[in-house]
Amino acid sequence: MTDLHPADPPTGALRDRPAESLRDRPTGALRDHIAAELTRARDRSVRLTEAVDDDDLVRQHSPIMSPLVWDLAHVGNQEELWLVRDVGGREPVRQDIDDLYDAFKHPRRDRPALPLLGPVEARRYVSTVRDKVLDLLDGVRFDGSRLVADGFAFGMIAQHEQQHDETMLATHQLRAGPPVLSAPPPPASAAPVRGEVLVPAGPFTMGTSTDPWALDNERPGHRVELPAYAIDAAPVTNAEYLAFVADGGYADPRWWSERGWQHRSSAGLTAPMHWRPDGAGWGRTSFGRFAPLVPDEPVVHVGFHEAEAYAAWAGRRLPTEAEWEKAARWDPASGRSRRYPWGDEDPTPEHANLGQRHLAPAPVGAYPAGASPLGVHQLIGDVWEWTSSPFLGYPGFAAFPYREYSEVFFGPDHRVLRGGSFGTDPVACRGTFRNWDLPIRRQIFSGFRCARDARPDEVA
Repeated sequence: MTDLHPADPPTGALRDRPAESLRDRPTGALRDHIAAELTRARDRSVRLTEAVDDDDLVRQHSPIMSPLVWDLAHVGNQEELWLVRDVGGREPVRQDIDDLYDAFKHPRRDRPALPLLGPVEARRYVSTVRDKVLDLLDGVRFDGSRLVADGFAFGMIAQHEQQHDETMLATHQLRAGPPVLSAPPPPASAAPVRGEVLVPAGPFTMGTSTDPWALDNERPGHRVELPAYAIDAAPVTNAEYLAFVADGGYADPRWWSERGWQHRSSAGLTAPMHWRPDGAGWGRTSFGRFAPLVPDEPVVHVGFHEAEAYAAWAGRRLPTEAEWEKAARWDPASGRSRRYPWGDEDPTPEHANLGQRHLAPAPVGAYPAGASPLGVHQLIGDVWEWTSSPFLGYPGFAAFPYREYSEVFFGPDHRVLRGGSFGTDPVACRGTFRNWDLPIRRQIFSGFRCARDARPDEVA
């Protein structure tokens, strides 16, 4: 669907495969798929907002998060702007509220003071917008403008709502009071996963020029040449990170960058967010419930500076974004970049911990079916993984359909995270998907794995 092309297009075995799928589906099947994705996202939004009373919906649980009711009306407003007005060419539903739900005009800390739609009004608004969208979906053609080709605009909106659902889930993690969310525990470890995996030197295709619903910062696909490196076979676990805490890692500036140490000191960090001592050990509060740490779960709620400090303490480093993606997508047998570590098929519950099926990362080794051909596990789901890379556009990047999705965040201030978390929906998670945040952020479901340069004896 895109007319973007890399400056140095991959040739031969170096190529990028489109999603199976959307382009080959008859129009009716594509409409059904879009309706299902939109409905699934809305069902999740409803569950997250109906889990609390109206007082909780309008309360701001943290100055870095919006009230839940703002997120709910915001997803409806974006759906109205892009689908009802732009794609459908229909009259506005509530043009008077566009300014209130423009994320760039109002920082999160200021949103509670705005004359926002109340819970009843917000629910009525998003329902009205959705009815209009499903009505126009019945007649839309998918072979017109780039915005509608392959259903892109609808896919963008489904992803946008699921991204806000994950943000609302993070707000639930920050709220005080009794637990309101529940889910079955993640599966137990099914296979031992230890150590690191050597990724051989050579080129691979990073990003995509073919995935119909890929967002602008994932494009275009381009050739990247990397030297050999080693990467952890699994994310860093609670037990491994606890060793850093127990060794005084938070009190030793040797392991921290200058900016990281300044933040650690000013913020008074002593452990990951939501950790606290529990008698002789440590525990973690998760969605209102406190329990001892699960040793083999990936550590979660650590910022970039903490991840970087742990890696230095361990004699390692964080992987670059390109290293992470090659470990996740490159197939050494074919030289092709897959959509996911396991192949091109969409994730299933056997592949990865996604979609809020559980409310915690799964223990290391829980998803052997989701491993990459090289044997790297749990690259998708469980925890977003910090990389060392700043958030920048790829060679040949072009903003689409608006600069504010990606381009305005490019630069050294934000670091890239990859892979998704237990709170990320599959529609907003693939091997090319890029997340980004400020290095100090810990409220997101973030963890990491380490990497290192290959030694001469390993590449001889």
